[in-house]
Amino acid sequence: MSKVLFEKRNRIGYVTLNRPEALNALDDELNDVLWDVWADFSLDDSIDVAIVTGAGKAFCSGADLKSFIPKWEHANMLDARKNAARGIGGGITRGQHRITKPIIAAVNGYAIGGGFELALACDIRIASEKARFGVFEVRQGLHQGDGGIVRLVAIAGVGTALDLTLTGREVSAEEAYRLGLVNKVVPHEELMPAAEKVAQTILKNSQQAIRSAKETIHDVIGRSLDDALRLETINGYSSVGDFREVAERLQKFFKKSQ
Repeated sequence: MSKVLFEKRNRIGYVTLNRPEALNALDDELNDVLWDVWADFSLDDSIDVAIVTGAGKAFCSGADLKSFIPKWEHANMLDARKNAARGIGGGITRGQHRITKPIIAAVNGYAIGGGFELALACDIRIASEKARFGVFEVRQGLHQGDGGIVRLVAIAGVGTALDLTLTGREVSAEEAYRLGLVNKVVPHEELMPAAEKVAQTILKNSQQAIRSAKETIHDVIGRSLDDALRLETINGYSSVGDFREVAERLQKFFKKSQ
């Protein structure tokens, strides 16, 4: 059976990490399959939103240390340089992180180490009350290398990034919500319905506008105020390829408001 399940229904791509016996740890095979899944999702015009979750009791326990450590134990600088083009999680941490379609993480259990990085790389995070998060890499003599620090700082701020990274402590779903790491916490049995509800809300909007907005948000990070404002203006006013969709949506809006 594939280590990643990919189902397409009603404009939503359902991505399930499928190594429950290993808490969905990311080995090379899973990463390679997941890379192809994200590439398919990006190019398939029949789906506009993805929901990623894990089989079993974990979302993702990070890199498979049994295969990860030996691979890097004798690596050289060129190996590290080649790796910079392709991160874990099938590339949404780095390499395919510019996909403009929204990706929702339905965090069903442990999201630790690289699994935490994978969750942070998603656009919206819905957590089960059973979800747990943590920068566990530091417990093993490592630290984040696939966007975890960058996204922790961007999402939750320097203070939280330092706290979680330096302590390596476990974070409950409720604390993750208070820290701004997840958007919502729901009872475990309501996780997928909650993620689907968010996906359906996104699908009601103009997908061209959604994709341009996501691209713009990523592009303005780190820019000066003037550059960011200019880029937002250019992208916002040029995001409409065909005004017929805008006209149709406005017509419906005006009828509803009468």
